[in-house]
Amino acid sequence: MTSIPTEPAAPPSSPEANATPPAESRPARLARHGRRVRLYAGACGFIVLVGALIVLSSKNTRGVKLDWAVGSTHASLAWVILAAAVIGWLLGITTAVVFRHRTRRP
Repeated sequence: MTSIPTEPAAPPSSPEANATPPAESRPARLARHGRRVRLYAGACGFIVLVGALIVLSSKNTRGVKLDWAVGSTHASLAWVILAAAVIGWLLGITTAVVFRHRTRRP
């Protein structure tokens, strides 16, 4: 005797299961669009800052003297600008991580 596979019985349909999701409220839609605008504005601002850094570095290629506490060195001004930007970026990330860690909910 062979068994014929049968489909599982469909659950009883309820009006909630077939209903469409509620329409998005106006404040929720405005908040969603506001987040999108902030993301695009942040991305555009980042691109402008990187572009300004590139232009600033390319226009300042002459060598400069760097005085340290122990001595001095010579370096291209473009490398000094790039190093300062990278150090500032890393310090900003570190500060954000420390503040988030110290102000998180216990």
